[in-house]
Amino acid sequence: MRAATDGSSMPASRQRGAGSGPPLRQLDPMALSGHIALLQRAAWALCGSRHEAEDLVQDTFAQVLMRPRLLRSDTDVGYLLRALRNTHTTHQRASRRRPVTVPLVETDSARDAEVVASVDARELMAAIAAAPKPYRDVVVAVDIVGLSYRQAARRLHTPEATITSRLSRGRQHVARALGGPANASRPAG
Repeated sequence: MRAATDGSSMPASRQRGAGSGPPLRQLDPMALSGHIALLQRAAWALCGSRHEAEDLVQDTFAQVLMRPRLLRSDTDVGYLLRALRNTHTTHQRASRRRPVTVPLVETDSARDAEVVASVDARELMAAIAAAPKPYRDVVVAVDIVGLSYRQAARRLHTPEATITSRLSRGRQHVARALGGPANASRPAG
């Protein structure tokens, strides 16, 4: 490629526009404000929410203004709509990689609150202390200290599968000691 004759570092073929097409021109950042309403309507159609559409338009402008853009056509709208669609696609892909959160049903949280309110911390600790040592150690490591099963297995020098079964039995022991159901599969407290 030949160097540009005007002193810029851009190749001459890029400055004139490759082939017989129109010459390349730089996107004018000051002209973008005239396209906000159009882009918001298009974003609203993509997202289905006005608030998400506003965020999408802002993200699109941030991406477009990050560096100078060279356009082949006379209008900015086609380029901006394509950038908007690409930004929306990027957001969709990113949201698929995030874990899905599910809100608690009010009856679940109310039931859990009743159980927690009915158990005194001293009673809970006494029930854990009364459990046989292998079960007590695992319940303390996982439910009280917050270690993962793998971490608890390493600290207690026990296989991970053994941690799982001891934790289940330990929780059952604590639940029986507190007068709850014997098949407690959730952490006590």
